[in-house]
Order: sequence, then C-alpha cells, then structure tokens
Amino acid sequence: MKPSAQPSDTHHTRSTKSKAGSSIKLFLVMWIVLIALGVIGTYYYSNHLQRQMIDQLQTHNQQQINALKSEYEKQLTTISKEVSDLQGQVQSFNELLNFTKDNANDKTDNSNKLYTQLSEVKKQLETLQKKMDLLK
Repeated sequence: MKPSAQPSDTHHTRSTKSKAGSSIKLFLVMWIVLIALGVIGTYYYSNHLQRQMIDQLQTHNQQQINALKSEYEKQLTTISKEVSDLQGQVQSFNELLNFTKDNANDKTDNSNKLYTQLSEVKKQLETLQKKMDLLK
C-alpha cells in the first residue's frame, strides 16, 4: 500500500462521480424542459384548433339562420299576398250578396249559392290565416 497513491485515486473518483452526477442532472433537466415545452405547445395548439372550429361553426350557423330567415320572409310574403287577394274576393262576394239579397224574390235561389261560395272563401281565408299565424 502506497500512501501517495490513495489521495490521488480518491480525488479522481470524486471528480468523475461529480461530473457523471452533474451530467445526469443536466440530462434530466433538459428532458423535463423538453417535456414541459411539448405539453405547453400541445395545450396552445389544441386551444387554437378549438377556437378555429368554433369560428367555423358560428359562420355555418349564421349562414343557415340567414337562409331560413329569407325562406321564412318569402313564405310570409306569399301568404300575405294570398290573404289580401282572398280578402278582396270576400269583399266582392259580400257586395254581390247584398245586391242579390236586395233583388231576390221567391223564384230565384241565387242567394243560397252566394252564401255557399262566401262560406267557402271564408274557410280558405281562415286556413291561410292559420298558416300565416304558424309562420309568425
């Protein structure tokens, strides 16, 4: 056993152990940093995709709402026109009915025909009114 050989061997072993320990620590720290950066990047990317999908859905929904609104307005305009036409017909039939009632005698049966026509027109008017109320 040499006394001079022992102190230099211990010093060499300690520096190798400390170098190996610090390089392992550095390696672990680098992996932890890389993993953390990956998790953070994934989080921000998923948020970006979520925002992008929400924007697309909102755009699509707005387009559908606009299409439904225009279709509804078109149907409402059509039904309103039909109702106003029928109201004009009802008014004409009322005038004709009043005229026929005033001129009717026992030999004519025209007033019954006009009442029948008038009731049919009123039924159509009520049906269109119900359709219009449903659209509102």
